[in-house]
Amino acid sequence: MDIRFDGKVALVTGAGSGIGEAIALDLAAAGATVVAADLKAEAAETVVARITAAGGKAVPASGDVSDPGTVAKLVETAMTQGGLHLLVNNAGIGGPSAPTGDYPIDGWHQVIGVNLNAVFFGLRFGIPAMLKSGGGAIVNMASILGSVGFAGAPAYVAAKHAVIGLTKNAAQEYATQGIRVNAVGPAFIDTPLLSGFDEATRQWLIAKHPAGRLGRAEEVSALTLFLLSDQASFITGSYHLVDGGYTAL
Repeated sequence: MDIRFDGKVALVTGAGSGIGEAIALDLAAAGATVVAADLKAEAAETVVARITAAGGKAVPASGDVSDPGTVAKLVETAMTQGGLHLLVNNAGIGGPSAPTGDYPIDGWHQVIGVNLNAVFFGLRFGIPAMLKSGGGAIVNMASILGSVGFAGAPAYVAAKHAVIGLTKNAAQEYATQGIRVNAVGPAFIDTPLLSGFDEATRQWLIAKHPAGRLGRAEEVSALTLFLLSDQASFITGSYHLVDGGYTAL
């Protein structure tokens, strides 16, 4: 199945590393012009350099997506490239680890700001732009923790559950206007987000996946690109797991 995005413009947040980087690279390889956005300008520029070196089209962008003004500017950047046809709300953080009764308030606000508010801002500013561009497809990056709990991560779990709700709501609202909205729920993926874990924690996480390993960013990207493509034209408002059997336990 050959998936192509020639002539389309994609905005990917959190594109500087991990899952977002893989998605940005794959979209560009499939013909899209990619706005690669990240909190760290240098990371975004590095990904764009990789894309252009491979013959693809991309522009870097940076800023804090928990700020609505930043997200509005990212969408404007996409529009200067010829429209907005594909949107991946991928940026996310792990946040502190503590039980709900001890969870730091500032940590709560930070996680909700990046993992939930930023997704809403992406929809809020991206959907009108996408309508002007003739429609398109959106993927919101949720998590397995959008369907199950994880002790010590109340903010992350709450945010990812809410992302799925936002996805379903927006999908209903725009299904007849040429915009599809879906969510992807990765399990623990071997990305820089896990780099701070010691080996014992890493092995504990691996053991929670019946597949016997962590996922790979390119595996999440493959599903994301399918959902963004016309091959998925009858799929909207749904939540798709990439979890190595994690939620089957």
